[in-house]
Amino acid sequence: MKASIVIPTLNESGLLPKLLDRLDRQTFRDFEIIVADAGSTDGTREICRSRGVTLVEGGMPAVGRNRGAAVARGERLFFFDADVLPPDDFLEKALAEMDAEDMRLATCWFEPDSNNPLDDLLFELANTFVKLSLKTDPHAGGFAIFVDRELFDRVGGFDESLRLAEDHDFVKRAARHASLHMLESTRIRMSVRRLEKDGRFSYSAKCVQVELYRLFKGEVTEDIVDYRFGYEEKGTSGRPDEALKRLGERMEEWRDAHAAAIRRISEEVTPEVQDAMAEIRRNFDTLKESVRAYLSR
Repeated sequence: MKASIVIPTLNESGLLPKLLDRLDRQTFRDFEIIVADAGSTDGTREICRSRGVTLVEGGMPAVGRNRGAAVARGERLFFFDADVLPPDDFLEKALAEMDAEDMRLATCWFEPDSNNPLDDLLFELANTFVKLSLKTDPHAGGFAIFVDRELFDRVGGFDESLRLAEDHDFVKRAARHASLHMLESTRIRMSVRRLEKDGRFSYSAKCVQVELYRLFKGEVTEDIVDYRFGYEEKGTSGRPDEALKRLGERMEEWRDAHAAAIRRISEEVTPEVQDAMAEIRRNFDTLKESVRAYLSR
């Protein structure tokens, strides 16, 4: 068998069927699906049984991925999370590129499954960080890690003692034997539910905190930030980030101060400068309205 797809889950009945639908439509067919479930109570296991996927006992993400890999028969292991949406030709293109370029370890570009421009920005920054650090400090999210089975076994899989960033740790260890690549031929979409639940700025701050901890203290073996595996829709508040709310308030203050300054000096500058300042004001107003629109969603 060419590939095994391993998906760790906990209460994923809302999104797992969407991923399984995408996998059912894959143009490449020589693969199996393994779900490592950590004791779901919402029907996730029943979905797996009804869809004919291999179901094994899971745990935290590192545990689930390792247990899924333990029964996998594929030459390559594709680790996904339940909230990703690969295109119908994902496996075909990914495997072809990995074969052609002799890649043993890879990840891919990931896009937000939302229409929020702020999500586009955050994902763009995350992707750029991954791409720039491929050779110096390899990173890859556990939602999109693709690795040869031999390499996975060689490094001992995911470190189950880690509380966070076990995916980055795995990639870092594996990259000592085979370079990490970012696929050029295909990409995935993924849910922004974590951003919506934790808050976009709050979640980004947590990611930075984890990276700083890893940089100065080593891998994360304790709970340094609030993280819970598994999702419940009722836990998603849908409220705007407090940081963004404060930003909106500050922008209103800045606009008032800006308008006052414009009035004070407008009589003392040339028409050309006045036109330039008017353009600055229009651009500021456009930015303000974008923030306002986001906060009022």
